[in-house]
Amino acid sequence: MTKDAWKPWALLAPAITAVFLLLVIPVCFIVVYSFWLRSPTGADIAAFQFGNYAKFFADSFYPSIMLRTIRVSLETVVICLIMGYIPAYFFYRSTTRFKSVLLLLIMLPFWISFIIRTMSWINILGDTGLINHYLIKFGILSQPLSMLYNEGSVLMGLIQYLLPFMILNIYVSLEGIDKSLLEAARSMGCTEWQAFREVTLPLSLPGVSAGCLLVFVLTAGTYLPPMILGGPRNEMIANLIFKRVIGTLDWPFGSAISVILLGLLLIIVWTYNRYLGINQVFKSLQGE
Repeated sequence: MTKDAWKPWALLAPAITAVFLLLVIPVCFIVVYSFWLRSPTGADIAAFQFGNYAKFFADSFYPSIMLRTIRVSLETVVICLIMGYIPAYFFYRSTTRFKSVLLLLIMLPFWISFIIRTMSWINILGDTGLINHYLIKFGILSQPLSMLYNEGSVLMGLIQYLLPFMILNIYVSLEGIDKSLLEAARSMGCTEWQAFREVTLPLSLPGVSAGCLLVFVLTAGTYLPPMILGGPRNEMIANLIFKRVIGTLDWPFGSAISVILLGLLLIIVWTYNRYLGINQVFKSLQGE
């Protein structure tokens, strides 16, 4: 061990300390709480038992919400990928001097509160919202169309929130591609579509992979769009945790649900990286 081996650890120490204090320790507390009991009086009793986990799987209501969360997360990933790749590719190929302005517009939603962005959909999709107002005004409808408090409105809120993450991840990956590779492909007789399919698309897969994983994890853990736009029939697992911890102060059961969600996400992320993730993409590219 060299005399300067401690320097990297010294530089990493603040970040490691922050992660340990703000992430590892709170998660450990949640894991410990998940084994506690809740007395009939509402007090939490220190214990080590699996009754909270058994309660989750004993009633089909809770697993059904978990399955809905996974399904909505996958739907959000697919829609964001389709909608996000096109503008990311446009930014990559664009030579306009307004490119930086367009990128700034993509990041503009981050400057506005997530709550305000989500609640704005009520003024757009509500019975007295913008869409229904003009549909009735022009005589297309006589009664307002119900567009809120369903899975579609939840998806719209999630896409508005997560689409910039997908676009930026894909764009960063595309921007790292040497454009001379495309010129070389075209000089060898490839059409524009063939050059995209054989060069651009494979080299952009790391960004696609990272964007999909980020959108999936953020969707599975969010509770605001389902709470504001979904209504009671479209709850996701984060809404259930919120109600148990904040609404009924049932910390042990809420913690158990949180641990189950965390464990499921860890399994999904590990499986994704093992078979479809960034490392696998790089291995396949190196093999070619």
